[in-house]
Amino acid sequence: MGYRILETGDIPAYLRERGHWEDLDDIAVREVSDGNVNRVFLASDAAGTRSVALKQALPWVRVAGPSWPLSPDRANAEARAYEQLAKVAPDEIPAIHGYDPENYALVMEDLSDLEVLRTVLNAGASYGPHTSSQIGRLVARLAFSTSDFGMPSAERKALIAASVNPELCKITEDVVLSEPYIEHEHNHWHEGVADLAAQFRADVRLRTEVADLRHVFMTSAQSLLHGDLHSGSVMVGTREGAPVVRVFDPEFSFVGPIGFDLGLYWANALVSEERARTLGRLTDHADQLRLSWEAFESEFRALWPTRVDTFFDDAYLDRFLRKVWTESLGFAGTEIIRRIIGYAHLTDLTTLEDPVEASRRALLIGRELIVRRAELATPDDVRAVVATDR
Repeated sequence: MGYRILETGDIPAYLRERGHWEDLDDIAVREVSDGNVNRVFLASDAAGTRSVALKQALPWVRVAGPSWPLSPDRANAEARAYEQLAKVAPDEIPAIHGYDPENYALVMEDLSDLEVLRTVLNAGASYGPHTSSQIGRLVARLAFSTSDFGMPSAERKALIAASVNPELCKITEDVVLSEPYIEHEHNHWHEGVADLAAQFRADVRLRTEVADLRHVFMTSAQSLLHGDLHSGSVMVGTREGAPVVRVFDPEFSFVGPIGFDLGLYWANALVSEERARTLGRLTDHADQLRLSWEAFESEFRALWPTRVDTFFDDAYLDRFLRKVWTESLGFAGTEIIRRIIGYAHLTDLTTLEDPVEASRRALLIGRELIVRRAELATPDDVRAVVATDR
């Protein structure tokens, strides 16, 4: 039949055709699309006892329409990422009920009883004791299991070949790792940070360090990544009295540097901290980078004895983890900067009555993380940077 863009009225029959629903008289569908690039629908029964979500990749960026074409092949990358994540972290992702590669459509668990982490934090809530630790463990499990340490060489080569995601990688290379440091139509900023935006474009040291990180992103095939791991791609809440964390939207997934996933998460945590500081709502924000790193490092070390190639000894593990830490800091800095003077700003800051002070602090922290990443050896070193008066 070929690829077709699904509308709300098409969903009941589609779900029945795919074996996900039986009674078409007992199904209600609503569109809940919220992100920039895809359409999402929720289907539920009248009693509210059963529901599923359907996500379809469009052949363009949803918020721009056909004027910004984008291959729906990104849904294949998302499905592959979920397949790998289900092997190592099944309780931290939505249950996947089926993938239709012809229509680039995923049918999955309905997470609407949970809330987006960014929304929760913007409302003034804390992270809680489990969220960042679970994120760190998930990244470690995905990283180890799809690296040369956890996967035989032939399987690794096949994974790398299957996980090429050129269009979305190019978006990251441009939007995160080059455009904020040059004159570009995507860039925009609050007038209160215009001087910093100009300084950053003229900052030769900063640009050179970002170029280094850009090259690492383009060439370092360490493991399968989520690729877009920020506070908007994490759902949190409780079920049956227990805390729940779910990571979703891994459509930017590809085989790249492990530190990119950690860096994106840290950047969003640090920006959230600046929002909370401005509003006088600081809770456990300062703990999140440390909690996620400690959980990542502990889990990776726990998996190390199972490595498939024992030529990599314990001394090399220490060196490798130091490299991941350092690159994570750099990528965190680039994500902070692009979210303030580049494309796709964060509501953490844009919804503040006066975002200037928090934005300026965050930008300067971001620069420090990039240019001093080799000097900042511990989470306490990062805290010292954050605590500096600016």
